[in-house]
Amino acid sequence: MQTGLIAILAQITTPSDSTSVALNTTAEQSISVADLVMKGGAIMIPIFLLWIIATYLIIERFLYLKAATKTKGDFVRTISKLLREADIKGASLLADKEDSAVGKIIGTGISYIGKPVKDIESMMESVANVEIGEMEKNTNYLGVIAGIAPMLGFIGTIWGIIQIFYQISLSDNISIGIIASGLYVKMVTSGAGLIVGVYAYTGYHLIQQRIQHFTLTAQRDSLEFIRSIVSPAR
Repeated sequence: MQTGLIAILAQITTPSDSTSVALNTTAEQSISVADLVMKGGAIMIPIFLLWIIATYLIIERFLYLKAATKTKGDFVRTISKLLREADIKGASLLADKEDSAVGKIIGTGISYIGKPVKDIESMMESVANVEIGEMEKNTNYLGVIAGIAPMLGFIGTIWGIIQIFYQISLSDNISIGIIASGLYVKMVTSGAGLIVGVYAYTGYHLIQQRIQHFTLTAQRDSLEFIRSIVSPAR
């Protein structure tokens, strides 16, 4: 009777093998993202640098676009009104105060008033192309980062797999545990590379969308400006 009681108490107080495995599994699953990044290896350094560069380019370009595409009030309408009233000097002074890309385009058109309309349109188009070029400055680097970062991640993963199988060849141990424990760490580089690539790709296309919106606005404003020149004074 006493022997049976002791056996029952031993089963209650002693953790089973399955419980120990579960506790170990939980401990392993609690690994942090920072730990995973650190285990990614040296290839994580260039991937991290690419992320910093992409972040700088995206923020810098968005700040530039915000300043270059912002106009004060009804700038173009006011210019058109002054030109229809033949107040070229007033329109020129107003354009000089406008520091946006549209202000530079319209200001160029005002400075060429008196010449053929085609020449005015040509000069305004040239200035618009220069402004668009300034807006697109360095954005191609985002496209390069979007392509390079995932490839760096894949290189890191492939190199890690090579190391895993090299260690297996030395130890002559083809354990699934050994392969899986090393492989999930090496896959971190692929994940990081893809994240940075998507980040740069998204930033690039958002910037291009803002530039396309400005291009449409500049074309509309230029057309309004030309109409104010060729139409009779009211």
